[in-house]
Amino acid sequence: MDRDSAEPQVTELPGDRAETLVEYHHDHAATSTYVCEFVWDHSEPAIGPFCTDVDGNVLMDFTGHVGASPLGYNNPKILDPLSEFDLVDPLKIAGQDFYLPARGALADAEIPGPADLMARLSSISSQYDMDTVFLSNSGAEAVENALKIGFDHTHGKYTITTQGAFHGRTLGTLSLNRSKGKYRKRFPEIHGVEDMPYCTDRACTRDTCDCGFFFDDTSTLRRMLDPDTGYVTPDEVAALVLEPFQGEGGYRPPSGAFMDEIADLCGTYDVPLIADEIQSGVGRTGEWWAADHYAIEPDVITAAKPLRVGATISRGEVFPDERGRLSSTWGAGDIIATAQGVVTLDAIEEYDLLDNATERGRQMLELLEDADLPGAVDVRGTGLMLAVEFGSADRRDDVQEQAFADGFVTIGCGERTLRLLPPLDVTEREIELGADLLTDAAYAVD
Repeated sequence: MDRDSAEPQVTELPGDRAETLVEYHHDHAATSTYVCEFVWDHSEPAIGPFCTDVDGNVLMDFTGHVGASPLGYNNPKILDPLSEFDLVDPLKIAGQDFYLPARGALADAEIPGPADLMARLSSISSQYDMDTVFLSNSGAEAVENALKIGFDHTHGKYTITTQGAFHGRTLGTLSLNRSKGKYRKRFPEIHGVEDMPYCTDRACTRDTCDCGFFFDDTSTLRRMLDPDTGYVTPDEVAALVLEPFQGEGGYRPPSGAFMDEIADLCGTYDVPLIADEIQSGVGRTGEWWAADHYAIEPDVITAAKPLRVGATISRGEVFPDERGRLSSTWGAGDIIATAQGVVTLDAIEEYDLLDNATERGRQMLELLEDADLPGAVDVRGTGLMLAVEFGSADRRDDVQEQAFADGFVTIGCGERTLRLLPPLDVTEREIELGADLLTDAAYAVD
């Protein structure tokens, strides 16, 4: 497949083979989340945003596997470095009990190890003086561990979250969620969770805010933490957990005024700030972390999807010193996943993909704004974390379904929003093609 000329080629979606495989999959799989009945055939040609399904259809994928495939399919920027390694078994070790070689310490180490990934993550987080990392399996685990070190470090009893938040599906992270409410019901929750509005207008000021965060010359958070009149004692807050760019809740970049207030209050009251960068981190917004766009100074960063492992990143003094206080059999132990994380960070740096994310994201926003998509009420995003919000969930779903029928794979979020996550090395041609496909789908269902 030639990435420079590839385009979607669709006969029928889903095809007969895909329907058969989907049915077989669900014979034994627990009910979960599936975007569409698309079955990637990993033995057939695929490159960047293009892939082939089991019926021979060629599709253009702008979901990036919900951000977990940051450079798309079969990208040589990832595969070429990995092809040098002779694989061994076990590929997963009990990473809290054993060590692996690391290139940073041993010149003859063949495969970058967990220690190399932790060193690289510390490096791209050095602007926050972060030097310590705990690796885990997933984003939810990364957030769980962030909560644990927050409670351990502060001995606090409160956690502050935001409306529209999504932080995972473990019991602790479910307690913080304020989107996808049906997934929280019927589960026990941790105590002491307070919430506040999340900025829904990226251009708002203190005076123009209508989301409820700013009011009467103050803010919800300032009123909550006020030592005299507030209802949460600042010294008892273990953490404020915040997505610097809200994901599942609707792909919303916040305003500078909102983030300035968060920064001021966390600094004034010494409230630990956890930045959940599971979707927004590792270059997706054109910076290593979405937090880098704002005045906030995170105390902990959580990352996962594009790294292929979970990572909780902070300063050494924030983490507990006690042995076993944080531990996991598979913590840091997946040889291939940590190597993928290292070469992904290398590729982003070597090929200037932060700049590419900024430029191509700007291009996509301009094209979609100029297209004046019928039924769309907003086009927004930062870098290659992009969204189109429609006037209704039905319109969003119809556009997504039509785009899929044309071979363009997208994914919903929030109540009525389509999100777009092109590969970080997406080209100008691919952005134009993706914008055309989405535009055609929107007009086809009008």
